[in-house]
Amino acid sequence: MTYEEFADTRLTPLLRYAVMLTGDSHQAQDLVQETMVRVQLNWRRVARADSPERYVRRMLTNQYVDWRRGSWVRRVLLRAEPDPTLPAPTDHAQSAVERDQIWSWLSRLPRRQRAALVLRYYEDLPDVEIADILDCAVGTVRSSISRALATLRAEYVEA
Repeated sequence: MTYEEFADTRLTPLLRYAVMLTGDSHQAQDLVQETMVRVQLNWRRVARADSPERYVRRMLTNQYVDWRRGSWVRRVLLRAEPDPTLPAPTDHAQSAVERDQIWSWLSRLPRRQRAALVLRYYEDLPDVEIADILDCAVGTVRSSISRALATLRAEYVEA
């Protein structure tokens, strides 16, 4: 398989995974782009791996965990004002509020815990593969998921 073939077949699933990690489609695109540049530069090593997809997913996860680490970086979300000439969509306010609340809770989790949750519940991977991607023990994966779910439950009860 060539890099181009890999990118053609796996780019969309990698982007969906990155959106779940970052919570923002633009940051997800940046994350996937940076990861795919690294993949292309190291394609020989990636292609020799037992599972190139798992290898790249691990690269993307590591990139996410390490990405923009540091207190000097602040996250600012800019949202455009709605266009008054467009007809207003059907009001789905409650589902939007719930979705935003869940994104807010997920964004407060430590990155490794959030990555473990996304790999388990969105990517539907077993603990062994998650441990391989996060480069940790299976027990660490289980405890990370358990802690993350406990934090989310506590947030839900408070709300």
